[in-house]
Amino acid sequence: MSSSLLIVGADRLGSIPKKLEQMGFSEISHVSGRKVQMVKKEIPAHIDLILVLTDFINHNLTSVLKKKAAEQEIPICYAKRSWCSIYQAIGNCEYNCAGKEQCQLASRSGKT
Repeated sequence: MSSSLLIVGADRLGSIPKKLEQMGFSEISHVSGRKVQMVKKEIPAHIDLILVLTDFINHNLTSVLKKKAAEQEIPICYAKRSWCSIYQAIGNCEYNCAGKEQCQLASRSGKT
């Protein structure tokens, strides 16, 4: 199973992409979300899940992103820029991955 993730928010991600790869995300894209022009960008068609880092994002972009994600039927999760918050957000979101039965996140959050 390969999944692609779009992270919106934060200037730097540190070790977060490596940890997300260990969780099974094969492609991770990142946009900082600070620039006002970001609201005009489209969500790439190959994205399976969007992760919004709420403490580093333009608030208008958050609402536009939520609307675009709903139109494209892409699940969206919200977290602070800490690994603990990200791990919990992805585990509790409505992301319906193909390997959900084996997913350590789904089993810990009671969503198997």
